[in-house]
Amino acid sequence: MRPLKATINHQALLSNLNCVKRIADKSKVMAVLKANAYGHSLLNVAKTLRTSDGFAVLSIDEAVLLKENFPNHTVLLLEGFFDKAEVNVASKLGINVTIHNQRQIDFIDKVKPVIPINIHLKINTGMNRLGFMPAEINYLLESLASNPFIGDIVLMTHFSTADEELGVEKQLTVFNAIADNYNYPASVANSASIIRYPESNLDWVRPGIMLYGLSPFIDKSGIDIGLIPAMSLTSEIIAVQEIKAGDSVGYGLDFKSDKSMRIGIVACGYADGYPRHARKGTPVAIDGHLSTLIGRVSMDMLYVDISQIPQANIGSKVELWGEQVTADLVAQFSDTVGYELICAVSASKRVPLRSINA
Repeated sequence: MRPLKATINHQALLSNLNCVKRIADKSKVMAVLKANAYGHSLLNVAKTLRTSDGFAVLSIDEAVLLKENFPNHTVLLLEGFFDKAEVNVASKLGINVTIHNQRQIDFIDKVKPVIPINIHLKINTGMNRLGFMPAEINYLLESLASNPFIGDIVLMTHFSTADEELGVEKQLTVFNAIADNYNYPASVANSASIIRYPESNLDWVRPGIMLYGLSPFIDKSGIDIGLIPAMSLTSEIIAVQEIKAGDSVGYGLDFKSDKSMRIGIVACGYADGYPRHARKGTPVAIDGHLSTLIGRVSMDMLYVDISQIPQANIGSKVELWGEQVTADLVAQFSDTVGYELICAVSASKRVPLRSINA
């Protein structure tokens, strides 16, 4: 069996959830579990995070699965209905639904669900991705409040620069100018704003990446802000090559050695979710010793320098990311974000997931 695997530390997940609760202690917690719980396995993560108040996912299938297993939890469809058929499913199971356009309201009105649907009304406060414009909200709320097919209403928005210097002030001001006129619960805070902007921790918070131990900030790792990485991606060295000055390694002759070296060939590549654009010098850990990537990542293999780790050989353990080498750091060397790395492992469907401390 190929030695590559992803290990999910459930105690880390729980610790990260408790961190959210400490920071946003007066808010309900809507744990974001989209993309198969960011690649960590939807139901297994939900069981570990069952002390949260709710779960947020993308698809109706995910929502149904969670509601069947956790009937007392609030379950939210983050992008709402994609077609009319989903209305009765949400109504029957009590799934909450984000409403961000008139077509979704029309779906509800046409289906006329027997049980009213609880909605999260999304307001576009400046991200210009999803949501109704602020000028539309007064009329919409009047209409929705009298609609017999609509149940409870939560007002929500999403921040575009909570993880950047610009922050959330402008968008939060727009949102509050609307929300303060009503007595509806409010939900605006993502991971970055939970950590940096306590004024945004309203009735609900929606932590995503921080639950998995990674940082929403480019200048800090999850460990820097008190989080524990929940996923470790590990493999083994499957071959060793002795090369001399002038020799190259891998496709494209991207790496040419200026000295004699020992090179470890590792069973992991971009088809497994490891970033193809990881640069020379990207850190890895070999039997607990730090080393670096060399050459171009290929589909099933990558290459590490083991010249200064004499004990390293075929069978040596390799941590591609985890506690010693964080996914945040690998992402920096790959011109991407930790989100992409951990989601890509699950999306590849080639890497077995193993749970510990569940």
